[in-house]
Amino acid sequence: MYFVYLITNKPYGTLYVGVTSNLVKRICEHRSGAVDGFSKQHDLGNLVWYEAHGDVLAAIAREKLIKKWHRDWKVNLVQVGNPEWNDLYESIV
Repeated sequence: MYFVYLITNKPYGTLYVGVTSNLVKRICEHRSGAVDGFSKQHDLGNLVWYEAHGDVLAAIAREKLIKKWHRDWKVNLVQVGNPEWNDLYESIV
C-alpha cells in the first residue's frame, strides 16, 4: 500500500502533501523533525488526511495533483473527512 497524506501544525494552518509506503514511520519522522525540510521548518506533524493506493504510480500522481491545488481545495479535502481537524496519527498506529 502507498499513502498520500496531508499534515499541518494546527487547524487551517500550514499544509504539507506527501506520499509514502509506510505512513506510521513517515509521520513519526515528521513529528520528530528527523528529516530536514519544509515540515521541520514549519513544525508540521499532525496527520489530518490520508488515502491509500494499491499502486505507487497512482499515489504519486495523486500527490502531484493535490500539490497543484489551491489551498482552499486542500482545506476542503480535510474538512470533508475530518471537520474537527483531529490528528489522525493515533488511529493508524
